[in-house]
Amino acid sequence: MSQSPNSSHNLYAVAGTGEPSVAEYVAECVRVLEKTGLKFKHWLLHKDARIRDQSGYVEGPWSEVMQAIHACHAAVHAKGAPRIATDIRIGTRVDREIAPGTGNEGKVKRVEEILSRDTKARA
Repeated sequence: MSQSPNSSHNLYAVAGTGEPSVAEYVAECVRVLEKTGLKFKHWLLHKDARIRDQSGYVEGPWSEVMQAIHACHAAVHAKGAPRIATDIRIGTRVDREIAPGTGNEGKVKRVEEILSRDTKARA
């Protein structure tokens, strides 16, 4: 069985810009991800300006996800950020086939189905 697409959860922080906001840098990374065609989601973790972490996930084949993360770093550095720290958690599966871009979506759907049953049981 071939390796199924993976999911990469990324926590990244832009530092050393001298600016109170990193929104322009994050937007640049989102633009890069949009061009890849990979499924991704982005969200802000902390609103505290001293802790400017962003988080998200990217789903797809291993090499394409790694290329996307590299491209985000390159684009944000090109925009002027001298430092970027990215923590990556990667999950892969070989025990069953998962359609590209549906891994996280399927997990969320399953939990919602379980919670829906709980709500119906209480009614």
